[in-house]
Amino acid sequence: MQLAGAVTSGSSSPNLLFIATATACDAEMADRIRKHKADRDIIWRTVEEPLDPAAVVRANPSADVIVVDCITLLLSNHFMEVWSDEAERIDDVDLEGVNRAVKELIDAAKTSPSSVILVANELGLGLVPETALGRVFRDTAGWANQEIAAQADQVVLMVAGIPVIVKGPGQGVR
Repeated sequence: MQLAGAVTSGSSSPNLLFIATATACDAEMADRIRKHKADRDIIWRTVEEPLDPAAVVRANPSADVIVVDCITLLLSNHFMEVWSDEAERIDDVDLEGVNRAVKELIDAAKTSPSSVILVANELGLGLVPETALGRVFRDTAGWANQEIAAQADQVVLMVAGIPVIVKGPGQGVR
């Protein structure tokens, strides 16, 4: 899996694909999605896929660069399929399905001829969640990030807008 932002096709009109996993579950999130779309350069084609971005990666082998934003929301979407306001039903979360979705995305990225960039949040640097469901979610996100990082050619941690290369070419603060 190439985690490179450079377009390598030599084309004057690169084929850029943005896969958005966010869903508008309320007005505030709908507004955030609208603003993100407006801020995105028009050369990016956007596909919204909240549960199976791997299928979109596989279906677009001619893309020069594919950005999947974001893995954390992908996990959240899988968790929210069974969560309700009335109860935290940890046992109802299909963790095997969540893990399978992450592994399928990694496989799709690794076998894609495109440069694939997977964006995720680092949740393990914050407070320990108050609820059991929150802790399971944080742990699942940590596992997903570790799986992706293990397979990636390059891993970049953004700290206050500064890229810190954790793995790969140019390792260190850039």
